[in-house]
Amino acid sequence: MPATSVIGLQWGDEAKGKVVDLLTENHDVVIRYQGGNNAGHTVRFDGQTYKLSLLPTGILHSHVQSVIGPGVVVDPRALLRELDSLEAGGIDWTGRLMISDRAHVICPWHLLEEAAFEAHRGSRAIGTTMRGIGTCYREKVGRFHAIRMGDLVNRDRFAARVREIVPFKQIILDALIPDGEKLNAEQIIEEYSACADRLRPLVADTTAWLLNALEQDRRLLFEGAQGSLLDVDHGTFPYVTSSNSSGCGIHSGSGIPERAIDSMIGVAKAYTTRVGGGPFPTEQDNDIGQRIRDAGNEYGTVTGRPRRCGWFDAVATRYSARISGVDTIAIALLDVLSGLGDLQICEAYDIGGTVTRDLPACPDALRAARPVFRTVPGWNEEITGARTFEDLPQNAQQYVQTLSELVERPVQIVSVGPDRDQTILLSPLPGTETGPECRRDS
Repeated sequence: MPATSVIGLQWGDEAKGKVVDLLTENHDVVIRYQGGNNAGHTVRFDGQTYKLSLLPTGILHSHVQSVIGPGVVVDPRALLRELDSLEAGGIDWTGRLMISDRAHVICPWHLLEEAAFEAHRGSRAIGTTMRGIGTCYREKVGRFHAIRMGDLVNRDRFAARVREIVPFKQIILDALIPDGEKLNAEQIIEEYSACADRLRPLVADTTAWLLNALEQDRRLLFEGAQGSLLDVDHGTFPYVTSSNSSGCGIHSGSGIPERAIDSMIGVAKAYTTRVGGGPFPTEQDNDIGQRIRDAGNEYGTVTGRPRRCGWFDAVATRYSARISGVDTIAIALLDVLSGLGDLQICEAYDIGGTVTRDLPACPDALRAARPVFRTVPGWNEEITGARTFEDLPQNAQQYVQTLSELVERPVQIVSVGPDRDQTILLSPLPGTETGPECRRDS
């Protein structure tokens, strides 16, 4: 049976949630494998809008088992708030969620440390979400003071770990913020133990469970968080997240071997956005950028921060498609570009007089890159009602085909609005036996 993955190809916020939701009905299990509650997926489901961070999008579907894998970092308080919000919205998730006992736990000191580090970076701040994600991952790699979900649900072990860690962390925090908040070990134990009492039935060895599910021919869907350009190893370091958010992270973050993945779908907006610091060659810090921001409602799901907006960067997106090994791409929010006049697509970088189609590893080189733009005609027609590729204006069709040419991957999905039916399929979705034939040369 098919195993499918959905990967963001830009700096996150590519509308992966909608693509995952489209695919979920044809899969049995949806897995989150990296990141934490710094991720934000907005999904329209049964006429309601849901904002998910830690939970896989599959949690909205009654037939689907949702899994939070070992590569995820979990703030138990945030997870419970999200589950409570679903219940308040009428979603019954009982018996359909598993959390890896290997997943690491975000603790109060992680949030305090992250805030202190960002403050000390000043103008060179990375622009984190202040959720303690990076500091928890740092603890995971450092090993000594790390706490996993299996520790959290063991009351005695967790209490012992907190009492051991807090004095050490307080020394660091006092040095960074002498007048800052003080940690209270007993208060933390009490608060987190209450969370553990609710989460204990959900914590399990998800690696063994997923391997068994694979052998039982259950259909698995892997849901990426953030985007490939934020990958800690392969992204625009140091302005990245703290996990492998490209396709490279699926296997380490879930325990499922690479050969099990049949289909890799990369998602990209029809333009480019970025949150926080870091170089952004195609950024439009002008009226065009603001028009894109307003039309696309480009404000963070998690933080509410306005996103930086610019033209489509085919250099960066092609790089992401290659490192993640995507088979096809989904172009999201094409409707946002209606009425903008002529459109620009970055097809190469000029760095100090050298023209390249490769993404440089050095942030200074990327900052110095001048986009080589290809100008293509835009369209004025409203396209949110388009349901086939032929329904799109000729210029919109040409725009999609140009993106495909420059990224060097066939387009499989075009999204022209937030609702599920505002989707154009150019080839069948993974897990289905029917669908329109591909209507373009690939």
